[in-house]
Amino acid sequence: MKFFIDTADLSEIKDLADTGLLDGVTTNPSLVAKSGRDFVQLVREICDVVPGPVSAEVASTDFDSMLAEGKYLATLAPNVAVKVPLTPAGLKVCKTLSDAGTMVNVTLCFSAAQALLAAKAGATFISPFVGRLDDVGQNGMELIADICTIYAQYPNLDTEVLVASIRNPIHIIEAAKMGAHVATMPPSVLRQLYQHPLTDKGLAQFVADWAKTGQSILPKSKAAAE
Repeated sequence: MKFFIDTADLSEIKDLADTGLLDGVTTNPSLVAKSGRDFVQLVREICDVVPGPVSAEVASTDFDSMLAEGKYLATLAPNVAVKVPLTPAGLKVCKTLSDAGTMVNVTLCFSAAQALLAAKAGATFISPFVGRLDDVGQNGMELIADICTIYAQYPNLDTEVLVASIRNPIHIIEAAKMGAHVATMPPSVLRQLYQHPLTDKGLAQFVADWAKTGQSILPKSKAAAE
């Protein structure tokens, strides 16, 4: 499974990119507004930091304007994935851009039927929102299971399932077991994946036991230089 982070905070992106665990970034108008940055310049900077796909969303809703915005966004960097809404106009834009070789992320997916349409339109990624479904009393992970099952029946479909609106590590693990290709999550959730109380307890014990030996792995001259 590939890990994307869902943020427009460049400092967070740089920090997590340094771990080698980051495969891409997703942004949206709300995240960009929160950052207070110029959108186009921010996308360029993120693309310089992250070699994988960086989703940049169009702001318009009609076909002609979305297509113009999408074509422009695609010129910002080779790893831009143009993000479009799952609407009739958005899918038309998806088809046009994907036919021209541009990566497209179709967002705001809430049903398996919508996901099938996006795949037929040539989407590189489909973004089902599990957390938002959970918020209204539906089971978001059931949608991921349905989409993965449907896509698996048709090997000619290249669209990757990008699980979005992730709220906790359980969403990620369940999606991975279902075979979803990508999970995009807030930086805080990615960091939660490291955490387990037994890891902390075990490390504390190892450190304490090592201190009792009075030893150093590095030669004294090397340790002093460090």
